Amino acid sequence: MDESSQSFKEKLDSVHVFPTLYLFKFIVPEAQIPEVKALFAKHDVKLKPSKNGKYSSVTIQVMMGSSDQVIETYEKAKKIEGIISL
Repeated sequence: MDESSQSFKEKLDSVHVFPTLYLFKFIVPEAQIPEVKALFAKHDVKLKPSKNGKYSSVTIQVMMGSSDQVIETYEKAKKIEGIISL
C-alpha cells in the first residue's frame, strides 16, 4: 500500500465504523457507464446525465466491511477510462 492509500485508509477509519453503508460518487463518460455498472453489478446504480449528455454523475451505496474494501473498489474503478472519483 502506498503512502496516499495509507493516508486515505487512516482517514476512512477515523470517519467510518465498519461495516458501513459507503457512498461512491463518480463522474463518468457516457460510453463507460456499462463498465461502472459491471463493477457494481449487484447494487443500485443511480445516474444523472449532464446537460450536454457526454457525462453522467453516478452514485452507488454499497455495504463495505472495511476501509481496505473501499480502497480496493476505488482501485478497480480508476481503471475505467475517463472516470473521476468524487
